[in-house]
Amino acid sequence: MAAPREPEVIRDKAAMRAWSRRRRAEGKTIAVVPTMGYLHQGHLSLISAAAASADPVAIVVTIYVNPSQFAPTEDLATYPSDFDGDLRKLTSTGVVDAVFNPPDLYVRGTDRRAAASGGAVSCLEEAAGDGHESWVRVERLEKGLCGASRPVFFRGVATVVSKLFNIIEPDVAVFGKKDYQQWRIICRMVRDLDFAIEIIGSEIVREADGLAMSSRNVHLSREEREKALSISRSLVDARTGALKGNTDCKQIKNKIVQTLTETGGQVDYVEIVEQESLVPVEQIDGPVVICVAAWFGKVRLIDNIEIDTRS
Repeated sequence: MAAPREPEVIRDKAAMRAWSRRRRAEGKTIAVVPTMGYLHQGHLSLISAAAASADPVAIVVTIYVNPSQFAPTEDLATYPSDFDGDLRKLTSTGVVDAVFNPPDLYVRGTDRRAAASGGAVSCLEEAAGDGHESWVRVERLEKGLCGASRPVFFRGVATVVSKLFNIIEPDVAVFGKKDYQQWRIICRMVRDLDFAIEIIGSEIVREADGLAMSSRNVHLSREEREKALSISRSLVDARTGALKGNTDCKQIKNKIVQTLTETGGQVDYVEIVEQESLVPVEQIDGPVVICVAAWFGKVRLIDNIEIDTRS
C-alpha cells in the first residue's frame, strides 16, 4: 500500500482542465473514476483498476451528485454524502492525485429554484429557457432495463459523463459493472462520439454475504438488508442452473421473480440480455447477463451476473 497522500481538491472547471493538461505534459496518462461520493470498497476497487491502467498515471476521482439523472420522485435530496470521509478514504489509497468536486456543472439560467431549494431540483427542464438544454442520448441502449422505469436517468448519465470527459480530458475512465447498462451506454457513447478514451469495466465488489456494494445500502434496515440478499443468491443459482443446462430464460426469470417476491422484494425488472447489445434473449446460448432491479423498503437495488455457457 502506498503511503497516505492527500489528493488536490479542485472545484473549478477551468482549473481542472489546466491540471490535466499539466499532468499530460509531464508524460502521465490521465485516468478518471467518476463517482457520486459516499465511497465504499467498490469505488476503491475502481481506483485500483485506474492505478493499474498505465505507468505513470495521474488519477482523478470525481465526486458530484448529478442532478440531471434524478426524476422528481427520486432520492436526490437524500442521496448520502460524506465528503470529508471520502477524502480520507482517497488519501489512504496513496494513489489519487486529484478530486474534482464542482459545485454545479449546469447552467441554471434565470430560474433559481434549484438554489432556493438547496440544489435538490432534479429535472433541469425546470430552469428557464436560458438554462441547460443540451443532452447526450444513447437512444437504443437506454430504453430497456433501468431506462424503462427511469426515463431521464441515462440521458443525465451520458450528458454528465460527456461533460466530465470534456473538462478532464482523460485517457482512461473506469466504471463499475454493477451498473451494467450504464457501463455499456458509456462504451457506446465513447465509440459513437469518437472520444479518445479507453473505458474499463471493473467487476462487482460484494459484501462478505454477497450483497453488491452500493452507497444506497446505508438506507436499508437490518431486516431489509437480510431480505435483499435474495438478489445475489438467486443470480448465483440462475448461473449455476444455466451452466448445468437450464437455459430457458422464461423459467429462469420466473424463478428469480418468485424468490425476490417471496422474500419481500418489489421487483422492478428481471431481464436476460445479450452482453453488448442488451437485447433480450429467450434461450441462453452465448454471452448474456441477467440484470435485476428490485425495491426492498424504500431502497431500489440493482445487481447482475454474466453468464457464458460456451466457456
